[in-house]
Amino acid sequence: MNNKASGQLSGLAGRLAAEGLITREQGQEAQRQAALERIPLVKYLVNTMDVDSHRLAEIASNEFGVPLFDIRAFNPELLPSGLVDINLISKHHALPLFRRGNRLFIAVSDPTNLSAIDEIKFHTGINTDPVLVEERVLSKLIEQWMESQDDLGKGLSDIDADDLENIDIAEGKGDDDDGSDGIDETPIVRFVNKVLVDAIKQGASDIHFEPYEHNYRVRFRTDGVLREVVQPPRNLSARLAARLKVMSQMDISERRVPQDGRIQMKLSRNRAIDFRVNTLPTLFGEKIVLRILDPSSAQMGIDALGYEEDQKALYLKALSKPQGMILVTGPTGSGKTVSLYTGLNLLNQPERNISTAEDPVEINMAGINQVHVNPKVGLNFAEALRSFLRQDPDVIMVGEIRDLETAEIAIKAAQTGHLVLSTLHTNSAAETITRLLNMGVPAFNLATSVDLIIAQRLARRLCKECAVPADDIPHDVLLKEGFTEELLATATLMHPVGCEHCKDGYKGRVGVYEVVRVTPAIARIIMAEGNSLDIHEQARVEGFNDLRMSALRKAAQGLTSLEEVNRVTTD
Repeated sequence: MNNKASGQLSGLAGRLAAEGLITREQGQEAQRQAALERIPLVKYLVNTMDVDSHRLAEIASNEFGVPLFDIRAFNPELLPSGLVDINLISKHHALPLFRRGNRLFIAVSDPTNLSAIDEIKFHTGINTDPVLVEERVLSKLIEQWMESQDDLGKGLSDIDADDLENIDIAEGKGDDDDGSDGIDETPIVRFVNKVLVDAIKQGASDIHFEPYEHNYRVRFRTDGVLREVVQPPRNLSARLAARLKVMSQMDISERRVPQDGRIQMKLSRNRAIDFRVNTLPTLFGEKIVLRILDPSSAQMGIDALGYEEDQKALYLKALSKPQGMILVTGPTGSGKTVSLYTGLNLLNQPERNISTAEDPVEINMAGINQVHVNPKVGLNFAEALRSFLRQDPDVIMVGEIRDLETAEIAIKAAQTGHLVLSTLHTNSAAETITRLLNMGVPAFNLATSVDLIIAQRLARRLCKECAVPADDIPHDVLLKEGFTEELLATATLMHPVGCEHCKDGYKGRVGVYEVVRVTPAIARIIMAEGNSLDIHEQARVEGFNDLRMSALRKAAQGLTSLEEVNRVTTD
C-alpha cells in the first residue's frame, strides 16, 4: 500500500514525505485534493494540513534548485503594477516582484506550478523567472497588494490605450465553435493587439503566427530577417486563429482552405496601419501571416529610398515623360511596391488620370483609381488593362506582368501615349528583357516601349550607435570582392556590433538599385535578340552600376556592411 502510494507522489510530495514533514498518505491525499480544487499543492498543504510553511519552502528550494527569497520587507505599494492581470495572480497564486531589463521575477510558493510561469510570460510578453517564497508570507503579500490596486482591469503592459481601443474590428461570421470553449477571450484580444502594436513599434514588415505539434510561436520579420518574439501556450492556437480571423472579417468556421482578409489599426486621427492577412491550414492548425502595410511609406519621398543621385535623376526623368514603360524588378520583399508607389505619389496631380491594377491593393492612395484584380470572377490584369484604356488614362500601374496577354496590352498602352509602370520577378535589369522576350513579346515592341528598368534589393542598414570601422579586411580581399581602387580611396567600411538600440548591429534598411535606361545601343541588342549577358555588358560600358557595385558603394559610404552586401547580392 505504502509503496503504491509513494509511487503516485509527485517530486515535491515525495521529498516532503521522505523528509518526514508529511506522511505518504497525506501527500497522496494532498495531491488529489489540490488537483480537484485547482490550487497549488503547497497552498493546500499549508492552509489545510497546517504544514510548516518555512520548512516546506526550504525543502522545495533544495529539491528544485529555485532560490528561497524573504519578501517580508517588501512594500506592496512598490510592487510593479499593471504587468499581470489580477485574475492571473489570483488563479496561480503568484505575484510579480520586480523587473530587470526584459526579465520579470515572479514570487511563487510552489516551484512545480510551471503553468503559472508560462501563462504570465504569455500575457506579458516578458521572460519570466520564478522566485520561491514561503506560502504564508506570499498569501499575506498578495492580499495586501490587491488592496492597494486602484485599477483591477489592467492586464498587459507597454500598450497605449489608444492603440488597443482604436483597432477597427469588423465581426466575422461563422459557427460559434471558434475554439474558445466559453472561456473569457479578453486576454486573447489584448495579446493579439499587443503583438500588432509591438510589430509596428519594431518596424516589422510581417507577423507570423505558427502552430506546431508541441509549441506555438510568433515571429516578426524585421529588416528582412525573421525573429521569434514570443511562444504562447500551444493550447491557445485555435483561439488566436479565431481572434485574427474575426478581426480580418474571415469565416471563423472554415479551417480547411486558405483565406484572405484585412485589418485596419488606427494609431491616430490621421494615421492608420493596414494588415493584409492570410491563413494557411497546416498539419497542426492554421498558420496566419500578417503583412504590415503602412501608407506613410509611399509618402516618404524619393530621397528616402536610397537611390544614388544619378539613379534618382534617371527615375525622375522617366516619370516626367508622357509615355513609355518603367519596370521595377526584384524578388518578393525587395521594396518594389514602395518604389512604384513613390513614383505614383510624385505623379498624383489633379490634371492626371491614374489607374492601377493590383493583386492585392496594398496601400490606398487618394486621387488614384485602384482596382483589386479578382481572377475568380474574370477580372485579371489583362481585363483590367483593357478597361483602363477605355477610361482616358494618363498613367497606368500594373501590379505584375505575369503572362504574354498582360505584357502585350501594357506595351500597347505605353506605345499609344500612356505612361505604364509595372513589376516583374527577375534578378537583374538585363534578365527582365530576356524574360519578356521568352514570354513571346516581340523584340521591336520592347526596344521601342521600355524606357527604364530598376532592379532592386533591400540591405540592412548599420546601426549608427555601435558600428565600428572594418580595418581588419585585407586590401586584396576588398579588390576581389569588387571594390575599385577609386572607391576604396574614399571608403569608410564598417562592421556591425549590436547594442540596445538595434538588432545584431543593424537598424532599418537601405535600398540597393540597378537603374538602366534603354539607350539606343541597348535597344539594338534587344532588336537583335541578344542575351542578358550582352545587355548587362553594354549597360556596364555605358556607366550603369549593377546591383553588386551599387551595394559596394553603400558599404563604402558606411551605410551597410560587406557581410550584408554578400547576403543580398551575387557576383
